[in-house]
Amino acid sequence: MMSALNPSHATLFLVLIFSFKLSQCVAKNTIFCPEIEKQSLVNFKISLKDPGHTLLSWDSEVNCCKWRGVVCNNLTGHVHQLHLQSNPYTFQGLSGKLNPSLLNLKYLRYLDLSLNNFGETIPSFIGSFTYLEYLNLSLAGFHGKIPHTLGNLSHLYTLDLAGDPNDGLLDLVKYRNQLDGDRLEWLSGLSKLEHLNMNCANLSRATNWPQVINTVPSLLQLHFQYCRLEYAASLNDVNITSLEFLDLSMNYNFNSTLVPSWIFQLSNLLYLDIHWNFYIGPIPTISNATKLQHIDLSNNDFNSSIPDWPFLCKDLEFFSLSGNLQGTIPNAIGNLTSLETLDLGGSRLSGKIPREIFNLCKLKQLVLSDNELQGEIADSFGNMSECFLQALEVLELNDNQFSGQLTDAFGEFKRLRVLRLSGNSLSGAIPISLGKLASVESLFLHNNKFSGNLPESLGQLSNLRQLLIEDNMLEGVVSEAHFANLTKLERILASRNRLTLRVGANWIPPFKLWDLELGSWNLGESSQILSWLETQKEELWDLDLSNTGISGNIPGWIWEIQFDYLNLSHNQLQGKIPHIGGAEYVYLSCNQFSGSLPPIIEFMKELDLSNNSFSGGMSHFLCNGTYETYELEILHLGGNQLDGELPDCWMKWPALIYLNLGDNNISRSIPNSFGYLSDLESLNLYGNKFSSHIPSSMRNCTQLLKIDLARNDLNGSIPTWMGTTLLKLQFLILRSNKLSGEIPPTLCHLNSLQILDFSDNKLSGIIPRCVDNFTAMATKRSLDSQRASYSDRGDLIDSASIDMKGSELQYDTILYLVTTIDLSQNNLSGDIPKEFTSLVELRSLNLSQNNFTGSIPEKIGDMKQLESLDFSRNSLSGQIPSSFTLISSLSHLNLSYNNLSGKIPQGTQLQGFDASSFIGNNLCGPPSTSNCDRDGDEVRPGHKDEDGSDDSKIEWVYVFLSSGYAVGLAIVCSVLVLNKPWREAYFGWLECLWDNLYVFFYVNWRRLFKPSTAFSE
Repeated sequence: MMSALNPSHATLFLVLIFSFKLSQCVAKNTIFCPEIEKQSLVNFKISLKDPGHTLLSWDSEVNCCKWRGVVCNNLTGHVHQLHLQSNPYTFQGLSGKLNPSLLNLKYLRYLDLSLNNFGETIPSFIGSFTYLEYLNLSLAGFHGKIPHTLGNLSHLYTLDLAGDPNDGLLDLVKYRNQLDGDRLEWLSGLSKLEHLNMNCANLSRATNWPQVINTVPSLLQLHFQYCRLEYAASLNDVNITSLEFLDLSMNYNFNSTLVPSWIFQLSNLLYLDIHWNFYIGPIPTISNATKLQHIDLSNNDFNSSIPDWPFLCKDLEFFSLSGNLQGTIPNAIGNLTSLETLDLGGSRLSGKIPREIFNLCKLKQLVLSDNELQGEIADSFGNMSECFLQALEVLELNDNQFSGQLTDAFGEFKRLRVLRLSGNSLSGAIPISLGKLASVESLFLHNNKFSGNLPESLGQLSNLRQLLIEDNMLEGVVSEAHFANLTKLERILASRNRLTLRVGANWIPPFKLWDLELGSWNLGESSQILSWLETQKEELWDLDLSNTGISGNIPGWIWEIQFDYLNLSHNQLQGKIPHIGGAEYVYLSCNQFSGSLPPIIEFMKELDLSNNSFSGGMSHFLCNGTYETYELEILHLGGNQLDGELPDCWMKWPALIYLNLGDNNISRSIPNSFGYLSDLESLNLYGNKFSSHIPSSMRNCTQLLKIDLARNDLNGSIPTWMGTTLLKLQFLILRSNKLSGEIPPTLCHLNSLQILDFSDNKLSGIIPRCVDNFTAMATKRSLDSQRASYSDRGDLIDSASIDMKGSELQYDTILYLVTTIDLSQNNLSGDIPKEFTSLVELRSLNLSQNNFTGSIPEKIGDMKQLESLDFSRNSLSGQIPSSFTLISSLSHLNLSYNNLSGKIPQGTQLQGFDASSFIGNNLCGPPSTSNCDRDGDEVRPGHKDEDGSDDSKIEWVYVFLSSGYAVGLAIVCSVLVLNKPWREAYFGWLECLWDNLYVFFYVNWRRLFKPSTAFSE
């Protein structure tokens, strides 16, 4: 039997046990990473640039487990995680080459290198981290092919190679991946992969991507946004049934394909986003994805009605759908009781809003804009549930066909932040109750028919930031009370109303605006620029006081503001402009500014100084050496008093799209440097004193749509290269110059030409027979596909002065509908080409005052859209074709002073013109004053018959004889009626005469037959 334990020994034993445990605890808290792993990380740091000091704590004298971004295993000390993502707001991420020394981190499970700028291809050695479970290389500046070695990471759960954060950081991230995935078969080796993000990688060559993805059944999330994916082939057996998140949005190569049906077989899908894919055809009517919480099918070209299956998704919170949809909003929308966002904007839906929507108690955003919804607005929103009024934060009904008046119910929303009702036909007064929308930040009521006063209650909207009421019929006075509590107001767009601003001279607004647009307002008693505007100059970015009647000089502080948009046009402002500050879009037209042109900044985009009194030369303006080039796209200096020679330094203005120097006094030749304006679309030099020829360098201006050089002194011939290099030309106006030679047949290549005006020149020769190649004059015109305005911010619309219907007319908004050919007042000869008659959409044709011979084309009646036709003062012969009567739209016709003959065709159209339209010919019949004979020829005064008798003289003899007989007979009858003795004597004489005649004829008749009787006896 063992002896009892000595107390001292027992005490020692306890001390040893305690010391051992203590050493274990100390060892646990001071884990050190292996030296080889530390040295590998030091080498990794040495190979990189670190402007943001991300790796500042990586000191070789310090335990690497203490370094920033390094996480070690608590037991072994091995490096398990590297968190090396940079701050996206600093733009100071890591850069340089990734050192393969990282391969010594054999136990690495987590690697995040996102938000850096490595500027290289993804190293293939990344695929050698055997235990890696998480790999994030998104937005790290990688480019080139994705290495297939990534398929060796068999333990990987998350792989993020995205080039787009898709989380609002896009504008803040400096470096994005530009990866190219030629094949994706390597993904099949990632048997544990659950999260895959390849947003913005170019996968256009990975045509079998659906089949490859189908080999990774573990997938829970798939992000393929903007990957340029091709058509998504069908899947016979869907293996990725665990998929919960699917984003295939913004793959434009899906254009004109059907949406893949296999997507709707994913029964566990919670999130589906396929917006901006331009899918066509119907939306599938059957779906197993009834667990969906998020559906985004917007911005496609679906041409079906809304299917029923989305309304079976009881947990649906977000539903967005747009396209070429048909029909109405189904009443079943009321089944989506969890819905928070409903966006059916841009869907062409019609009908009324179903009442069931107003019972959706969780709905925060209701977007029905840009549809064809209609009805009285009061009927749709007259009886909303209390919970709907409590929950809704965004209501967008803009650009529909709603009518009627707003009711007070619109003021009952409790949390409404955005109210968009613009672009409808709403009328009546703006309800005072809108002043109760305490949470509203944006109030868009523009482009309607609202009338009456602007309610003062809007001045109580203390959270209001944007107030848009432009293009209505509002009137009355706007006072300080309208702005009383608008301390957060940033934008007021109220132009084109009949409102009057009346505030005190010393008024200081409670807000700081960045956008103020009061065009067409009456600014009260002051005719000067509003003094209180100076209090806004620190924030003001956009200012429109056009057509407000302000006059005088502009205060100097205006030019110090860094405007983006400044519009003071159509006023009576005057004085000189020293400079135009830093504004990008400036419109000062139709004022009384004078002096020389002001200098501008290099990044200005649009400048309109037209219709003022600027004078002097342009060299200081155009050839200023301050900047090498300018970014100006629109320059309108027309209607001033500029003179001298146009400087030859247009190479400094390569961005110009629109140039107008018309109606000035500029002389000499057109500069050769115009050839540098390769983006120019509209060139307007009309109404000057340019001489010499059209420079050949202009052949480089291949984007030109319009050339207007009218009313100058240009000479030489029309360049042949116009028809071979300026193939986009739509308007070619060279009227009133001194151009000579023939019309080049090469112009027939201009099949987009709508207006061809060579009138009042010295052109000779014949008209090319190929005019039927002007196919734009044979095609029905529409404004929908044409440029509405050259200006991004203003209303600069191209215009042209056209001689039509006997007078000069100015066309602007409908210029793209005008089709005309004017070759009048030249020395052209030959016959009128019959090819003209194929231009069935031509509106005006003027060939007057030339030397044309031959007849009018027989099929002239095919030109049924003609409104003006002038063939006057030529040498045309023959008859007027009967097909003229088919032209029902003709309102101006002049065939005078030719050699036309015969009868004017009968028809209501021709007979409605004045006789002067046919004078100077040999025509007969109405409306001509000459009559026609039986053969349809004119019966002219002095015309001789075959026997030499004068038909005209005989005609007048009979006229006089008849008149004399009638007058004599009337006198005799009157005397016999009024004078009884004469009447008795006259009738007695007649009776005696009758008796004598009777006896005479009877006696002679008897004598005539008497011998015959004797002979017979």
